[in-house]
Amino acid sequence: MDWRGKSFLVFGAGISGIAACELLIHRQMDVILYDGNKAFDKEALKKEHPLLSDVSIYTGALPEEVIRQIEILVLSPGVPTDLPLVEELCSRGIAIWGEIELAYVFGKGRILAITGTNGKTTTTALLGEIMKQAYADVRVVGNIGLPYTGVALDTTEETVIVAELSSFQLETVHRFCPQVSAILNITPDHLNRHHTMERYIEAKEAIVAGQSADATCVLNYEDPVLRVFGEQIRPNVVYFSSQRPLERGMYLQGETIWHADEGTRKKLCEIGELKLLGVHNYENVMAAAAMALSFGVTIAQIRAALLRFEGVAHRIEYVGSKRGIRFYNDSKGTNPDAAIQAIRAMKWPTLLIGGGYDKGSSYEAWIRAFDGKVKKLVLLGATREKIAADAEACGFAKEDLVLADSLEEAVSVCYQNAKEGDAILLSPACASWGMFRNFEERGNLFKEIVKELEE
Repeated sequence: MDWRGKSFLVFGAGISGIAACELLIHRQMDVILYDGNKAFDKEALKKEHPLLSDVSIYTGALPEEVIRQIEILVLSPGVPTDLPLVEELCSRGIAIWGEIELAYVFGKGRILAITGTNGKTTTTALLGEIMKQAYADVRVVGNIGLPYTGVALDTTEETVIVAELSSFQLETVHRFCPQVSAILNITPDHLNRHHTMERYIEAKEAIVAGQSADATCVLNYEDPVLRVFGEQIRPNVVYFSSQRPLERGMYLQGETIWHADEGTRKKLCEIGELKLLGVHNYENVMAAAAMALSFGVTIAQIRAALLRFEGVAHRIEYVGSKRGIRFYNDSKGTNPDAAIQAIRAMKWPTLLIGGGYDKGSSYEAWIRAFDGKVKKLVLLGATREKIAADAEACGFAKEDLVLADSLEEAVSVCYQNAKEGDAILLSPACASWGMFRNFEERGNLFKEIVKELEE
């Protein structure tokens, strides 16, 4: 499709939507900004972002005369594709782009793109550090916090882009074509948005849709969905495994991560050399290393970055110790599978804080993964009764269940019941919405509360 001279409507006035608008303005496109929230303060937005001062901004119902002007709709990731307005615009033949597609169309450079239910942020941050060992101009973008559209116009043919992509962002890609892609794992998540597991899987798998046979896709061999998927796609497939040796790819054997290819194997590192905890993080390391190797980075460059990497905030982040009690912030554990990985990484008796916004998840597998390690389960948010019921159904002792009204209360309960040698872990298995703006706000508050605890 030729986008030159077209009229764009950007739907969603959050960070991604604003970045998309500003990109289009810089390229002298005809752009309108729309947000469904009637109470949205248009004047405050223009004051905060002067570049938008001449942009027409609509809220609430979108007038018919505006709809008739639109030729390309740019959806922010938080806007569902099955909203009645989006479906109506689509039925009128209006092209639907996401911000990733927009950035790809206007940007330059080579792309390494990562998706998966869990581990995306850690893998993306680590891969970004690895690529900086080998390339001068590296941009780490996407779901990790910096909109791809915010840097697209600054890219050149020499730029290397490392992108974390959510299922929301992948619903609306068309020509997007990374040189190397990765799907880390697929477990149930965001079913309130995608409605079925099949649609969620389709969104994740769209990361390879534009790839040709000379591109590479890195997949988790131990994920049954991805193992089958790897046999059906055009790009060259490289697997990683935490459970068995592979003839080709990255694998964990004992305490060592190996890279195998063409009948030989090379040692990447010992897991004891890493600053990351848990098998799931060793999988993240293997995925990032496999992507970098596929892009031409050397083992030595990869290893140098690995040994320096300390992880990312809010993902099994060590906060500190008081009275011999360790505190870990896993606020980014926003679904049961991510929270399972966090509890498995704990090497100590653990007092666990969970609960939050209900995304339609089941919590029984998470509770069964406690495996006698969880001394006290303190729950808060909209899901606290639901999780408590699942915990009791799984045999978790009722006297060790506490329903709290705030994060401050939850931390206090844990601290009062913890002993030297225990760990207190915030790993909610739920999104933060309803109590917090995002998982970062939740995690930062947890760290502040811990800091204020008396020794």
